[in-house]
Amino acid sequence: MTAAPASRTSPDAPAPAGTRPVTMAQALNRALRDALAADPAVHILGEDVGTLGGVFRITDGLAAEFGDRRCTDTPLAEAGILGTAVGMAMYGLRPVVEMQFDAFAYPAFEQLVSHVSRMRNRTSGALPLPLTVRIPYGGGIGGVEHHSDSSEAYYMATPGLHVVTPATVADAYGLLRRAIASDDPVVFLEPKRLYWSKAPLDLDQPPAALPFGRAAVPRTGTSATLITYGPSLPVCLEAAEAARATEGWELEVIDLRTLVPFDDDTVCDSVRRTGRAVVVHEATGFAGPGAEIAARVTEGCFHYLQAPVLRVTGFDIPYPPPMLEGHHLPGVDRILDAVARLQWEADWIPGTEGRPHA
Repeated sequence: MTAAPASRTSPDAPAPAGTRPVTMAQALNRALRDALAADPAVHILGEDVGTLGGVFRITDGLAAEFGDRRCTDTPLAEAGILGTAVGMAMYGLRPVVEMQFDAFAYPAFEQLVSHVSRMRNRTSGALPLPLTVRIPYGGGIGGVEHHSDSSEAYYMATPGLHVVTPATVADAYGLLRRAIASDDPVVFLEPKRLYWSKAPLDLDQPPAALPFGRAAVPRTGTSATLITYGPSLPVCLEAAEAARATEGWELEVIDLRTLVPFDDDTVCDSVRRTGRAVVVHEATGFAGPGAEIAARVTEGCFHYLQAPVLRVTGFDIPYPPPMLEGHHLPGVDRILDAVARLQWEADWIPGTEGRPHA
């Protein structure tokens, strides 16, 4: 998918008047509340979303405010939860399903592949499926197996699904509102280790989110491009600061925001200027999201590349025990090591960054 120019924002920009520090969890909670208030067709369902308010308290207070018919606790049966939501969406409702943890969604995967992703195509467009599946995903919280998976590649490889993952507080609110309003099914991946990250935001007048398929550029640079999303964005921004301080590299950082649809224009525009790229994500490397991203960058920027596109990813293993996850997850050192391998000395011609060599 092609897209309009990306948003270029500065992480050091002053906060507008009227904002206050808000966590990503609070932004998601407010997005759900505002969606429920704005449209009586919106219903939330999932395990412990009602009285408890969700394992991560994302649905806190919603059952009390809107009643248990709008925010409904379900049995521990993910396939049944999603199957129920399919029927609700077919009859004109806008269900928002919460899968309690990333790997808990696997029992419902057949519903996603066989029904959710295909319904609109199956009915020649006559029956849209406005369904949002919220999935807390990723590591970094000391969780055990089945609580820290990064399974985005499964959803990316399923035609008919939008795949969305916010990395900032503002996007958490704005992208979730867009997901719930969409007439197409959306897998909404929430980076759980960023739930408690904070940023200034006016929840009474939140900014409009960029559309699906538009990447953001939170840091500009000229030396190389870091392409990332979700929980790896703060790590890449930290790595970019370290690269400037230690090596003088100016790394551009792209936050994809949506994996499907994908913003080829913003990514390729950046790589054509810098001539080098590293893809960073927590999911495994083999057949992971970075493989598709690297292929797209190579196809779109081949004559501009001064080095192969590299990847920094989780290892090709089941998620490790908590005491070992620091070795498994991409960190600043691993990112800087990859940047250092971008053939800085090969065919180096000063002043030709971002342009193909003769």
